Amino acid sequence: MKRTDINQIGEFGLIDRIQQWFSAKNESTVLGIGDDAAIIDVGGHYQLVSTDMLLEGVHFDLSYVPLGHLGYKAIAVNVSDIAAMNGVARQVTVSLGLSNRFSVEAVDALYEGIAQACENYKVDLIGGDTTSSASGLVISVAALGEVPKDSVVRRSGAQAHDIVCVTGDLGGAYMGLQVLEREKAAYLSNPDMQPQLNAYDYIVGRQLKPEARADIIFELHDLGVVPTAMIDVSDGLASELFHLAKQSKVGFNIFEKDIPIDDLTYRTAIEFKLDPITAALNGGEDYELLFTIGQQDFEKIKNHPDIHFIGYAQQEAKGIHLVTSQQQAVPLQAQGWNHFHNTNGSNNNG
Repeated sequence: MKRTDINQIGEFGLIDRIQQWFSAKNESTVLGIGDDAAIIDVGGHYQLVSTDMLLEGVHFDLSYVPLGHLGYKAIAVNVSDIAAMNGVARQVTVSLGLSNRFSVEAVDALYEGIAQACENYKVDLIGGDTTSSASGLVISVAALGEVPKDSVVRRSGAQAHDIVCVTGDLGGAYMGLQVLEREKAAYLSNPDMQPQLNAYDYIVGRQLKPEARADIIFELHDLGVVPTAMIDVSDGLASELFHLAKQSKVGFNIFEKDIPIDDLTYRTAIEFKLDPITAALNGGEDYELLFTIGQQDFEKIKNHPDIHFIGYAQQEAKGIHLVTSQQQAVPLQAQGWNHFHNTNGSNNNG
């Protein structure tokens, strides 16, 4: 019998393969596998359902990740998936796999972070499960949200000439991870050394305790803007652009000079002898929102201080290109997070 390694097809190839086995049997299932969240018709509005799993040694390293931050992040990344559908998260469930090295106090610390995130995003923890684990800490979170039927945004709605927007700044979480890994290596070689993290507070925070951009969803609503397509940046800007392109059947031109990169991210990338643009394109875990708008909505958000216009959609046949500062159009490569080939990185619902 033929044997294919999963890393040969990758996470999204695996999701496509799983999807082939299933079709919706219930009228209430509007959208299943393939976006940031599933869409369920519950009558007056759509319910959104998203789930993520975080595994010790794959998505996080407890040698430098505080349990409180980890709990907060587990909720934030799921709220981000609901936001990526233009929705508002309302409830979460949290399931844990715990190894015997975890104490009650450690679980308390984890749930303190979970509670802080629930308070911040105004979501209710409504259940979950706990079990023993033979391979470290496993966290599985499901989020439930809601969105008016006329406001739901999928990955598939972008059209040629739409404007490509992204919130915040990119590459910070990836560079924060590089700093943490460097300090861990230094500590292992000399346990007496003290971590030198003060100068990197912003990007380390981007990695350890990211924020979902639920605020942007409320602001877009207040401005009367419904994006044509949207996704959260969990696997890197380039990878997310390819998802939008595939689902919407469009191409993109993205301008290097317009990709938002924080000064500290830029300087740290140079320090690590990395290209800052590469960190922004392929780093992942920023949990910003990448979305497209019709040109008629540009005037409504052009002055928003935290929304950046980085390119435009074009005909699918024209492909996806990065226009460099020298005005050269270079075919974009998606080299983001691969769950079955890397360790310590982002997560995505598919």
